[in-house]
Amino acid sequence: MDATSHAVGTTATAGGPVVGGQPGPADPLVPYLSADFPWYGLDDGWTGRRYLMQAGAGGPRAGAAGNVDYGTLGHGEEPARQYEPRDMRKFAVVVTMARRESRRSVDNTGTLEATSASSAAWLAGSGLLAATWPGQLDRTLRQDWLDQQSTLAWDLADDLAGPGWSTLSLPVNGLPQPFRYRESEYGWVLAGEAPGVLLGAYGRGVSAYGAGFATVPDLTAYTRP
Repeated sequence: MDATSHAVGTTATAGGPVVGGQPGPADPLVPYLSADFPWYGLDDGWTGRRYLMQAGAGGPRAGAAGNVDYGTLGHGEEPARQYEPRDMRKFAVVVTMARRESRRSVDNTGTLEATSASSAAWLAGSGLLAATWPGQLDRTLRQDWLDQQSTLAWDLADDLAGPGWSTLSLPVNGLPQPFRYRESEYGWVLAGEAPGVLLGAYGRGVSAYGAGFATVPDLTAYTRP
């Protein structure tokens, strides 16, 4: 599995114009547009809200052309950013990850493994954990729970052929594609491949069985309110 995925990578952002000596708002589209691979989201069967989340890089010059390694596009309600006692938000997030051979790490001190479907599964699994956690836990226990569950998610992602996963066929650009799929009390995670990229997804309250994926021809659809 790609070591980038275990570290989750660095968020790629872009600085906005400088006004009065202070940087202006960043354009969230910049890191997405700098990627050298196609982005995937839910297909036209999804008629709800779409929004940008983040794009990240595992190599140097995060956000520079050709150095964005993965990113996420959201559908539905935005996952909670902090604890909510009765969080019932419904969402599906698509993870697009570039196919990369081994390459240098962010700090240039080591080599990262090639990306794989397991890498996409880890990113999806860690994304679901960050978005959903047991309401009975207070903040002091949250990190312990995240550490424990992240280790489990890592082990599961590294064994996509194992019993913790089942096979689910979903359309990608209109053609059936096999994915590895698993459910938990917190939501669902799936991972597989698509032309030119690796795909992952996670969600809650939105059925994975009815999902379909497609390349995104115009990312501005994800910037509208």
